[in-house]
Amino acid sequence: MNTMTATARIKGPLVWRDMDQQELDDAYDQTVYASNRDQLAKRRLANSAIARARIGEPARFAYGPTPVEGLDVYRCKAADAPVLVFIHGGAWRSGTASEFAFLAEPFVRAGSHFVVLDFTSIDDAGGSLFPMVEQVRRAIGFVYRNADAIGCDRSRLYLVSHSSGSHLAGCVVIHDWASEGLPTDILKGATLSSGMYDLAPVRLSKRSKYVNFTNAMEAQLSAMRHLDKLNTPLILTYGTYETPEFKRQTRDFAEAVKAAGKPVELLVGEAYNHFEMLETLANPYGLLGRAVLNQMGLG
Repeated sequence: MNTMTATARIKGPLVWRDMDQQELDDAYDQTVYASNRDQLAKRRLANSAIARARIGEPARFAYGPTPVEGLDVYRCKAADAPVLVFIHGGAWRSGTASEFAFLAEPFVRAGSHFVVLDFTSIDDAGGSLFPMVEQVRRAIGFVYRNADAIGCDRSRLYLVSHSSGSHLAGCVVIHDWASEGLPTDILKGATLSSGMYDLAPVRLSKRSKYVNFTNAMEAQLSAMRHLDKLNTPLILTYGTYETPEFKRQTRDFAEAVKAAGKPVELLVGEAYNHFEMLETLANPYGLLGRAVLNQMGLG
């Protein structure tokens, strides 16, 4: 005789594809699928302190008028070296440039400058993603325009991102750079890891409690819907232990980019969760580290 246990959950009405509300909420909550999040966050801070002790404190540049609109530059020893810009994640709510110094060392050692962006949070932006997107786009433009002051080669500008930072990076790679008098191929390559590229399901999830989604926001800030503006070769990645929606978002985006005839490579991190994927960027032999170095011609 089949009986339901007291802890069994009855599936509710479908909200997105085959998911009910709780399943969709869980699919946009990394802690449900990555119980070691806090441990990895502490390791990130410890490793960043160690990295700064080894490669030195970064140079700080302001790309805008408010205190948060700044970027950290970890310089390599080579003159006119390529430059890699990192956009961090944090559910659009948290994260500072100083937390991600640990990512810089392998690239500095390989002969690239490494830039980490600071930008506003969704809470400080009143629930709107538009200020965040505007800032990261402006920061990229700043690096290009101020390449001489930074000491980098503006013709070898690359982008890497993680999590909600990859949503923002998706908005960067579909930006109309020509409208700012900048080259359409300002970025020679971008590696977007574990991101979101269509805001429709995100809008239906519990993230709508702190993001004031609008039709305009969903339409304009979903990279999946603007592939005609994409002029950057992409590497897209996710880990097999990520949430079902973060895996699907990346697969669907990769398939759409390929169908549009644009260059894209899909890499899957076997047995990595969402936060563990980022750590592979700090290792020149890790999945992300190797991929980005190869993309930059430094492998």
